[in-house]
Amino acid sequence: MIEIDQVYKAFGAQSVLNGVALRVDAGETVAILGRSGSGKSVLLKCLVGLLRPDRGTIRIDGQEVTALSAAQLDQLRRQIGYVFQNAALYDSMTVEENLAFHLTRHQSMAPDRLRQIIYEKLQTVGVEVALHKYPSELSGGMQKRVGIARALVLDPKIILYDEPTSGLDPITSREIEDLMIELKKRMGVTSLVITHSLQSARRISDRIAVLYQGQIVAFGRFDEIAQSEHPFVQEYLAAVNLEG
Repeated sequence: MIEIDQVYKAFGAQSVLNGVALRVDAGETVAILGRSGSGKSVLLKCLVGLLRPDRGTIRIDGQEVTALSAAQLDQLRRQIGYVFQNAALYDSMTVEENLAFHLTRHQSMAPDRLRQIIYEKLQTVGVEVALHKYPSELSGGMQKRVGIARALVLDPKIILYDEPTSGLDPITSREIEDLMIELKKRMGVTSLVITHSLQSARRISDRIAVLYQGQIVAFGRFDEIAQSEHPFVQEYLAAVNLEG
């Protein structure tokens, strides 16, 4: 479903991605671990065409992202749900209006059908009671759930999660993880998840990729990652063990 081959991206003299190669199969959840500033979010933005790689290829469902026209890219984005780190909800809009704005940007429909879809997606993530509330009236966990509901309104094949449990307490984090696992089971979506939490990655993902100095230096199941001899992976695992 997602094929990334030798992708490079720099900003001026600062090299961020240095030949990233990664494959995510249909229906699979892959978590990307790495230090802050290692290029994880940059990689996600390249996937959806918000940034253009300097070199390399990105294919999503067989389509080469960098070769698409603006109209074709818009069509592709309908298949991809993006869950932002800070939920990225519009403060001046209610939850219903936030989801409606995202949905009507891509397609038109009767008002009754629009309301039905919005309510169903909020119900899917367990926050239908927030329909008429503003983001400022919601807890951090509820905002995250609304952000996921917004990503679901177009029934995407792929969901990209950027730090979905960042800033949440352990109980709420686990609830969000449970939701992500349930969505995979129920909808069969392919997911790519950026996280700093090894525990979260181990729980929600089929495979884990470790990004270091712009490259994937380890990739596989958790037990395979744990056996990696790469110095950064060993340091990362040791740091996590010390925190635990």
